[in-house]
Amino acid sequence: MPRSRNTQGAIYMSSAMAGFSCSDALSKSVIAYMNAGQIMCLRGLFTSIFVYVIARRMDALRPWGLVLKPMIIVRVICEILAAVTYITALGMMPIANASAILQSLPLVVTFGAALFFREPVGWRRWSAILVGLIGVLIIIRPGPEGFTAAALLCVGSVLTTAGRDLATRGIGPEIPSLMITVVTAVSVTIVGALLTPLLGGWEPVSLSSLSHLLLAAILVLIGYQSVIMAMRTGEISFVAPFRYTSLIFSTLLGFVFFAEFPDLWTLEGAAVVIASGLYTFYREAKRHVPPVAQESEPRTPV
Repeated sequence: MPRSRNTQGAIYMSSAMAGFSCSDALSKSVIAYMNAGQIMCLRGLFTSIFVYVIARRMDALRPWGLVLKPMIIVRVICEILAAVTYITALGMMPIANASAILQSLPLVVTFGAALFFREPVGWRRWSAILVGLIGVLIIIRPGPEGFTAAALLCVGSVLTTAGRDLATRGIGPEIPSLMITVVTAVSVTIVGALLTPLLGGWEPVSLSSLSHLLLAAILVLIGYQSVIMAMRTGEISFVAPFRYTSLIFSTLLGFVFFAEFPDLWTLEGAAVVIASGLYTFYREAKRHVPPVAQESEPRTPV
């Protein structure tokens, strides 16, 4: 019996979240052997090569002078900051906790769209955003026992990733998305190389670590393609909520490979964040507008 388009879309979205979560786990597995700058450099190098080849085959390359515009520069800076903060946080906290905090991204993007683009946001969605942020506070638990540098870094990653998504909306349609990704990947690779000496220096890279980063880069690219296919295959109102399966995958990966399991506070906070995100999406769908915030993806492509 053939699957419905919505079912196919849900499978694509869930597969994308599994890929992103596995990529996070692979990156986390090498943090003990190299610093965040070195990880950014190596993973970014692989991504740059893959994306360049794809962009060349699809005739999406453009002169660098054309793409070096203010919004692209802002986007690249936000991407770099998001990568540094998130990779560093992964080495300091359970992967499920990091994933739980990242679920607040759609809420932050909605807030930013209202603030910077004057998009209409009713009191119900403002309430959902406020409740979602309370959920984040439940996860990070401000105070001597709960609030950590890792949680702060993860929140910083959410804010800078939201900045990336908002900056993307200010980029003209004449610049292909693949070219933007090429510029971003190359920039992150260079900055990663420059940061490596400042973060402890270059460490010898084993074949195992190199293969983990190569696979992480491949999984992220496959994940992004799967998100696109999901959004184009099924109804967004049905497909988008399946992005929250990433928390399930992250929890399983953390338990199996890192002996990590989120505590009750994290699970409760994640439930609040997810419920707020689903309600925000429901309100956007009811207004019959494209739910841009829900299409935002926390993970960085490099």
